[in-house]
Amino acid sequence: MSDEKNIAYIPEDHSLGISVITAIHSGDIPLLKLLLEENPGLAASRIVRNGELRSMLHIATDWPGHFPNNTVTIALLIDAGAEVNARFTGPHSETPLHWAASCNDVEVLDLLLDAGADIEASGAVIAGGTPLDDAVAFAQWRAAHRLIERGAKAALWHAAALGLVDAMKAHFAGDPLSQQYPWGAGHSSPPDEVNVAFWCACHGGQRHAAEYLLGRKADINWPSVWDGLTPLDAAQRSASPDLVQWLRGLGAKSATGLL
Repeated sequence: MSDEKNIAYIPEDHSLGISVITAIHSGDIPLLKLLLEENPGLAASRIVRNGELRSMLHIATDWPGHFPNNTVTIALLIDAGAEVNARFTGPHSETPLHWAASCNDVEVLDLLLDAGADIEASGAVIAGGTPLDDAVAFAQWRAAHRLIERGAKAALWHAAALGLVDAMKAHFAGDPLSQQYPWGAGHSSPPDEVNVAFWCACHGGQRHAAEYLLGRKADINWPSVWDGLTPLDAAQRSASPDLVQWLRGLGAKSATGLL
């Protein structure tokens, strides 16, 4: 273990790294308690892998999440000094809350928020956005709805994907939702928000939201800027047969049909 600014950096293949990761992922609470007692500062340390740094809470919320005894594990780590808003160091800077949202792990999400996690933290793999961005983009619907319940700021595309038609109507009535876009704020020519929201409604399997947005002149065949899929493709991926049938009845095409 090396130390810098009171944070220890532990190689993943170091004996301590192997032991603590095993304890966290297996839910072995007695072993984790022993490791924390024998290694002061362990809860605030970082695991090093291929130049990337993960906090202990990132280890506990890593994909696919839902590890045995995960809420007990995370509470123990926080009590021992784990930083609830620690940043991943690598190709993005997600917090443990981003990772819990991406795993649809609502119990852990609540625990992190109760411990002071920033619900609007930036750094997501989705355009550097919030935990809600991750949850919606990765179709983690329980986590997305829970984040809204806990006060996360929703953009129009979030509301569409979650079927929050009243919020969408209020947006167009002059009470705008958050001005966030899934392609990032720095995009030189952002697509029309109605088209994006319509695509997201199909991604979320939300027919009522899609119908409302089509009434606001959404392009039924708009291919997304992030994966090239059309709303029909997104609806098929979401396993929403009623929505797929409705779209096809209106002449919607898949991306391959637009070529």
